[in-house]
Amino acid sequence: MIQPVAVIGAGPFGLSTAAHLRGRGIPVRVFGEPMVSWRDNMPAGMLLKSTPVASNIDAPQRGHTLADYCDAAGIPRLVTDEDIIPVETFIAYGEWFQQKLVPELERVRVVSVDRRKDGGFDLKLDSGELFTARAVVVATGLSGLAHLPPELAAAAADGPTPTGPVSHSSQHHDLGRFAGKELLVVGAGQSALETAALAAEAGARVRVVARGQGRVAFGAPPWDQPKLRPESPFGRAWSLWALSYYPHPYRFLPARTRHYLVRRVLGPLGAWWLRDRFQENVQVREVVGILSASVADGSPTLTVRTHTGRTEEMTADHVIAATGYRVDISAMDFLGHELRTRLAVSRGAPKLGAGHVSSVPGLYFTGLPAAASYGPVMRFVCGTEFASARLAKHLATAHG
Repeated sequence: MIQPVAVIGAGPFGLSTAAHLRGRGIPVRVFGEPMVSWRDNMPAGMLLKSTPVASNIDAPQRGHTLADYCDAAGIPRLVTDEDIIPVETFIAYGEWFQQKLVPELERVRVVSVDRRKDGGFDLKLDSGELFTARAVVVATGLSGLAHLPPELAAAAADGPTPTGPVSHSSQHHDLGRFAGKELLVVGAGQSALETAALAAEAGARVRVVARGQGRVAFGAPPWDQPKLRPESPFGRAWSLWALSYYPHPYRFLPARTRHYLVRRVLGPLGAWWLRDRFQENVQVREVVGILSASVADGSPTLTVRTHTGRTEEMTADHVIAATGYRVDISAMDFLGHELRTRLAVSRGAPKLGAGHVSSVPGLYFTGLPAAASYGPVMRFVCGTEFASARLAKHLATAHG
């Protein structure tokens, strides 16, 4: 009996990879809830920052773009850079993609993955089933990778929780629970700015705490983009064009450069359509940095250093850290200890070779964990166009 390939995760990267493997006739088992991070970890009412062309989940055959879903669902097509995508529409698109191309998805959790002496992998599911796979693709998205800066940790002794004094932006689907409350949102990226705007529209009194001066910024609308630069899914710029369409040599850059670009390219910037909603409803406090956080009588207080050199305290009913995600292989506890210790890593992220394979033959990573090797495009759905076909080809050649 031919051993299948196991794909762990059913978000855009997992579904796209599975579709490409199936398109090559490779037996595959796919595990997870479809689009679960988008459904459970994004706020209701959220709009995608990415344009429709940057939001297509790559498939091995035509007919499975976001526009194709709109046609099938009988809703207006989302195709131009001025079309804004509701998160609910994107979730429905992902579920439609799964039903069409990955119908055998198994809605169970992978508990453990261990390396076999013969080169395969033993997997255990939370259903109790044990089976062997010839290769494993990790496509778990943002799961378990929420980042809480150390200066906020003292106010979240047991970690960030939505009902405690400090939480992470990924822990809130319904921001209406903050109606009538004082809320501090830490961060300057799209997640921070949109979370703040949505909470304010739900009745909260919101202040954004952003490090630096002039850090709360918004992108230019499509009609104000430079005309004499190449197009990319993220805007018109030579750097964005190169990182979008030629990520191949990225892994050969020095580690320091790679990690810097992943953090900074397409970094903190609000969407053009969010500017008015944000500025009408949210106050901004730009600071040199947050020094510490404490809790008294259930209320968190941030101690910050201002640009005048003074120390200032900011108190609220709750703090939301919209401080992004950090890849850390140690957080992927479903990977057996021995397997994790064998993996070559760079600042917590797996070092990947051609075709997204790790230093352990047969173990592949795609999506955000691949960004340190293949660049910022792996942080976005359009990265499936680069990653999925190449991963499937490499796997078919190496383990066909």
